[in-house]
Order: sequence, then structure tokens, then C-alpha cells
Amino acid sequence: MSRISQAQEGGAGELLAQLMETANDSIYQVPTHAPGPQGSLPLSPEILREWASGDLFGLTQSVGMGWDPSRVLGSHVLVLSTQGGIREADGTPVALGYHTGHYEIGLLVRAAAEQLRSLGAVPFSAYVSDPCDGRSQGTTGMFDSLPYRNDAAMVMRRLIRSLPTRKAVLGIATCDKGLPATMLAVASQGATPAMIVPGGVTLSPTEGEDAAKIQTIGVRYARGEITLEEASELSCRACASPGGGCQFLGTAATAQVVAEALGLTVPHAALAPSGQPIWEELARQSATTLMRMVSQGIGVRDILTDEAIHNAMVVHAAFGGSTNLLLHLPAVAHAAHLTVPTVDDWKRINQKVPRIVSVLPNGPVDHPTVRVFLAGGVPEVMLHLREAGLLFTKARTCTGYTVDEVLDWWQGSERRKRLRERLLEVDGVDPDDVILSPQRAEKRNMRSTVTFPVGNLAPEGSVIKSAAIHPSVVGEDGVYRHVGPARVFTSERDAIRAIKSGEVEKGDIMVLIGRGPSGTGMEETYQLTSALKHLSYGKHIALITDARFSGVSTGACIGHVGPEALAGGPIGKLQNGDVVEIIVNQVDLTGEINFLGTRDMRVTPEEGAIILAAREPHPGLGADPDLPDDTRLWAALQSVSGGAWSGAVYDVEKILKVIDAGKKALGLA
Repeated sequence: MSRISQAQEGGAGELLAQLMETANDSIYQVPTHAPGPQGSLPLSPEILREWASGDLFGLTQSVGMGWDPSRVLGSHVLVLSTQGGIREADGTPVALGYHTGHYEIGLLVRAAAEQLRSLGAVPFSAYVSDPCDGRSQGTTGMFDSLPYRNDAAMVMRRLIRSLPTRKAVLGIATCDKGLPATMLAVASQGATPAMIVPGGVTLSPTEGEDAAKIQTIGVRYARGEITLEEASELSCRACASPGGGCQFLGTAATAQVVAEALGLTVPHAALAPSGQPIWEELARQSATTLMRMVSQGIGVRDILTDEAIHNAMVVHAAFGGSTNLLLHLPAVAHAAHLTVPTVDDWKRINQKVPRIVSVLPNGPVDHPTVRVFLAGGVPEVMLHLREAGLLFTKARTCTGYTVDEVLDWWQGSERRKRLRERLLEVDGVDPDDVILSPQRAEKRNMRSTVTFPVGNLAPEGSVIKSAAIHPSVVGEDGVYRHVGPARVFTSERDAIRAIKSGEVEKGDIMVLIGRGPSGTGMEETYQLTSALKHLSYGKHIALITDARFSGVSTGACIGHVGPEALAGGPIGKLQNGDVVEIIVNQVDLTGEINFLGTRDMRVTPEEGAIILAAREPHPGLGADPDLPDDTRLWAALQSVSGGAWSGAVYDVEKILKVIDAGKKALGLA
């Protein structure tokens, strides 16, 4: 019997004695005073007369924490990160983080702070840690994923404002929601100098599976396509290094790419391998750049312009980035008080921008993101885009230089030469086969990234990463066509169970409803899309939902369907066995998703719309019973602010108008 068990039998007093009493006598030697820091603060009559009491007390706090009093008046710089976990100096975990993406960025914080200190600044550090979309896939934890972004950005802005003596802000973040939240916070800083340090990527295992495929071990085991031993060994080594975002171009990697394309990072910062010297050096280079912004009076508003938003959208299309940035980039524009890009803007850009990066998960060759970094990353892609006349090259970056000036340096740089040579030397990969010229990409049939299908099931639109549909199910004319029976699900749990049990068959069209903002906080359904990708017959099954997808999702998977089912969208009226048609044209980036009646009675799309309008909603349709109140509030606020197509933001003026109108209607005004 344990000592605790014995104590429990002895009653509360004995248990508390076991818990609280110790033989370590030193804990009782409690001091009541201390000499305090030696020296004196460098105050002046002007400081004492003019400064607020909080600013003065802040100096006292700073030296109380050990800062040299003689250096306390240097420029105050906030280093704001999403760090999670506690690690020893040798990397041994003391407490785990939620994911590798935030586990090592404390090293970046330290490197940046040390550089700031060496430049005479006074660095402060604060943290708003972030969740892991991979860890919460298929769980109720996903109900907090997208809502977290707005809440975290709000907390970050409050922390920034809570340091009223700040002269600049350095955001350090890596992953799916933490980095977009940091970008929103930075974007709102206006005249204040601020920039981003991306947290980089983790390495792929020398032998094994990447972090995307490994998330399908459950369904592959259930379908007899992998053994228990294989699942156990492969999943143990999929995250081959302890830090960085996943090895594929998902939302984390795409957000890093977009941050750089916006001009918010130093050149060639996105997708660096976490923990490596070149990655840590980026923090020091960023700190130096930030202090240069301070000295030159460069604020975020000088970098984030409508032209910068355009450039980021162009680079997103060229990379074949995550569809989640259709939520995040409009939110960045909103935070910076810029023109918010519309669906028509995304369509226009994707129709004219070639996809030129060969990377997981889009292919045609599934290179991990570290190879994209070695091949030249964002500046290499932008060289091709500049040559094609697709960029606003006079846009300013955080370096103080224009896009043109940065790319001119990059083209002849030692960094570019050495890293591209390294890729060929270590992996035997030609960097021009990772980042291709538009002409080379066209020869390899690399099609543009995103299509926005409409139809009687999506009157307000939907989105599909059309570039990631398996080539074998696309016609020679570049059009994907699928007509099949609907298999309707009202929970992701039931949908994945049906896949694992074999109930979903080749040719079916899975329809997952009630999982949009109002039902689940617009959950991410990667466990479904990944299962379909990595099952031998999965490419012959399509998925339509009002939820969203992971940035690593592939296949004929259509999400963001609007209106969502719980807002009266026709998708919420489909029944099992209904005939559904999907058409996605990869050439002109148009598409349709339509209800075409039943097996016994086919109708036109127009007739189908009339039938759906007269139907009652699916009997199982409803908000998830486990939906948190926090997420219900988020759903309501973002809905009146313009909804998902406007970035799922909080538009304060719109929210206040709705509240005022509601108060008047209810007689509360």
C-alpha cells in the first residue's frame, strides 16, 4: 500500500501532513526584506515632471527583475511569441508543449532578445501560446481552433498596449492559428515598427512517413492497409526534429510564406528548419532589422498596403497554399484597415498566376518544405513572379527596401547560391525541380491552386484546392466530373466511422453538414480528407461540407459551403441517396456542385433548387451538443461581421450596430 493510500485511511490530517510537511528545513528560512538592486535610475527633472506614474514604476519593475539601471532607458521592444512547453538547455523536455511548432521558439526569443540588448534596446518578452490542429483533429478540441485566432489576437493586442513605453514589436510564431493571430496583432500596429519571425519547419524522417500521412494510421489500420507494428514504428519518428511546423505546405507553412510575401519578415525567412543555426540567425537578423525600422521611423502601415496584400495573394497562388489563408489574409487586411480581398479577387489572381512550387501535399513531387527553403523559398518564387509582371515590386518591406531591391540582392546573393547547391549535394535534388519556372511548371501540367464552385448546393460559393485532385480522376480536358449518391453525415465522428468500417464506397459523395461556424466553430476535417487520400480507393470518393479543411488536405474535397446548413443553406436539406454532381474545371478554375434529384427522378440544377427550397432540413441537423459557449459567441460575432468569406473577423462597428438595433427591437434601448 502506498504512503498516500495509508494517509487516506488515516484521515485528512495525515494526508495533508504527507503532502505539505517536509524534512527540508531550508524552506522555513523565509526572509522579510532584501537589499534591492544597487545603483540608481537615470532619472531627470524632465522625466519626473512629464512621465506617467506607470512609466516611472515600470523602470522600478525592470531593475527589480535584474536589468542594469544604467541601461533601463533604452528603446523598449516587446518580443511576443506563442512559446509552449519547457525544455532544458539540451532540449530535454521538462513539460511538453502542445506541438513542435511552439516548442523550440523560445530559442528564437532568446536570440532576438540578446541581439536587441546588444543594440542598446530593452527587450521584454510575453507569450500567448497556441493549440495544435493536428492534436485536436476529430475531437471537440477542434471547436476552439478557428475561434482561438481572434481571441489570441485580441489578447496579444492587449499585451502590446499594456507596455505603453514600447517602441517596437517583434512577433514570433509558427503554426496554423498562432501565426495568423500574431499577424493580426502586428498588422494593427499602424505607425509602430513591428515585424514577424516565422518559427520554421520540422525535418522529415530519413526513413518513414511525413506528419500528414502519419495522421491516417487509424483508418489505414482499420482497412487492413497497415500493420500494428508499422503504425507504431512510423508514428514514433514522423516528427523527426523537436521544433517547427509540419513538413508539408499546410496552413502553418503557408502562413509563414504569406508573412514573408507581405514584407513582414526579413528575406528568405519562411520554412527554415527549426533548431538549425540558419534558423536561429534569423532571429538576430530580425532584431537588427526591427531596430533599423525604429531609427528610420518605419511603421507597419508603411509595409502593409493594398499592394502588399496583392503580392501575398499572388505568392499564395504560386505556392499552391492552404485554403485556410482565404480566412486569414482578409483578416490581416481588416486588421490593417486595408481593402479586404473578396472571392472575386481570389478568383482573378488564381486564374492568372501559375503554380510553380512542387511540394507536399500538392506535388507533382511531394518535396518536404525544407527543400523549398533550400531551393530559395519565397524570394526565389518571387523572382519568377516578378519576371512574369505579377507583383507590385515597389512595395516596401520591413528591411526598408522595396521588393525590387530585395529580389535584386537575392538573385546574386551568396545565400541563394550556397543553399541551392546544398540541396543538390545532400538530397540530389535540382532546386529548379522544386521551384519551377512557369514554363517548366506548365510542361509538368501543374495547374493553378484554388477554385470556387457554386451551384444549387452552394449559392454563396465554396472552395476546393483544385490543384490537389488526383490527376488520374481528372479528364484529359482538365475537368473533374463526378456524379454519385450522397452519403449525408451530421457529425465528423460518424463520417470517419463509416470510412473505417467500409460503409463509404467508391463513387460515393460524402456530405458533412452542420459543421460550419454555427455548428462547430467551422471545424477542420482533415482526418476525413487525409483518410480518403491515403486509402487505395479514396480518390474515387468526394467530400462536400460547410466546415473547412486542413491546409494539407487533398482530393475532391469541397469546403466553406455557403450558406452553412444551420443558416438555412440548401446543403442542410440533402438526404442519403440524393444524386449530386460535382464539376471542377482546373483550366479556367470554375466549378459547380448541384443536387440533381434522386436515382429514380433526375432533375436539372434549376429544378433541384426549387425542390431543396421546399424541403425540410435534415432531421439530424443541429449545432454540436458539445459546442462551447465561447465558440457560440465567436460564431455570432463573426457572422454579423461578414462571416467566413470576410475573414471571420470581429468588425466592431457592425457588431455595435446589430446590438443597438437588437436593443431597440427588444425595448432595451
